[in-house]
Amino acid sequence: MARILITSGPTREYLDPVRYLSNASSGRMGRAMAAAAIAAGHEVVIVSGPVEVEYPAGAEVIPVVSTQEMLDACLKVFPRCDGAIGVAAPCDYRSATVASQKLSKTGRSIHLELVQTPDILATLAAGKTSQWIVAFALETEDGRSRALKKLYEKHCDLIVLNGPEAIHSDHTAVEVLAAGGKVLAALSGAKGQVAEEVFRLIRERLIHRLSGADD
Repeated sequence: MARILITSGPTREYLDPVRYLSNASSGRMGRAMAAAAIAAGHEVVIVSGPVEVEYPAGAEVIPVVSTQEMLDACLKVFPRCDGAIGVAAPCDYRSATVASQKLSKTGRSIHLELVQTPDILATLAAGKTSQWIVAFALETEDGRSRALKKLYEKHCDLIVLNGPEAIHSDHTAVEVLAAGGKVLAALSGAKGQVAEEVFRLIRERLIHRLSGADD
């Protein structure tokens, strides 16, 4: 049995006490991947941003809000895990300053200085030993080339490419890519079914290989 870290949902980066930068990630795919891993007999820890979905009862869930909080939680959990599946859509930028009071309309434009947030999977990969990492990449153009670039830059073992039509949907279409650009699978359908097939590849290519299992 493997212990698997799964990141899920969006993160929020606040501009003031009530407004924030975020995205429409719902946590549905993270929930589906967790369910697939648990059904296969593995232990799952989910680090999740704010979502409305309910995760499988068999998973340990650690709620977070910001990208930095998600990274901090993952850094605590990952050393005790065999691998990680990065399904979350962390906010890539945050405001350089956060207003202490609600920003009011003044009739003038407001200019925001945005700075990059830390890359969660790349940070985890930098400290991994025999662990494996699978990333998800949502792209709107040049999908395969951008996904493969992320696979190499983040030092991941596999990457799952999808598109914006998957956001807030119960269905998705993905390609699972390995190093060298090989397409291991092209899958579409309900997220639960797709997650089962994606996890089957993870089990065959990563969990069994690294654990030495022969079943």
